[in-house]
Amino acid sequence: MSRVAKQPVPLPKGVEVHVAEQRLIVKGPKGEISAPFHPSVELQLDADVASLTWAEDQNAQAGTMRAILSNMVQGVSQGFEQKLEIIGVGYRAQAKGKSLSLSLGFSHPVDYPVPDDISIETPTQTEIVIRGIDKQKVGQIAADIRAYRPPEPYKGKGVRYAGENVRRKEAKKK
Repeated sequence: MSRVAKQPVPLPKGVEVHVAEQRLIVKGPKGEISAPFHPSVELQLDADVASLTWAEDQNAQAGTMRAILSNMVQGVSQGFEQKLEIIGVGYRAQAKGKSLSLSLGFSHPVDYPVPDDISIETPTQTEIVIRGIDKQKVGQIAADIRAYRPPEPYKGKGVRYAGENVRRKEAKKK
């Protein structure tokens, strides 16, 4: 039996949840988000709490649906945030409207187009803050930006997640 799916999901004030045509729809103060909902899992809404029931052989699906529902509720009520740091001489970032301009040591600047439902800020030239209501999308955009220049193991230069520990290697010796 799924231990994750047994946990009820608390619904903050102002958050509405319903299922329509096999899609889970969550509305809240920060926006609306939807995701596919597995047909063998059922949603029950009580006062300020959502819980799931499922068929005996669908434990994994129920746990997955509960985690998705919990992330959606948190996204529309509080939102998600991912921070990136840029390390390296001459490496910098600048948010320009709906694009992010990155100078990462290439012969040309890298322009990353920002989707409409995501906001990107650059408090300093070496920090990037990504915010949105979809946890998967925020994480994927952070991974895409990091992939342009991942941190290298000798000097640690590149784009890394805030607080990420990069294992350093010792240089070759003659």
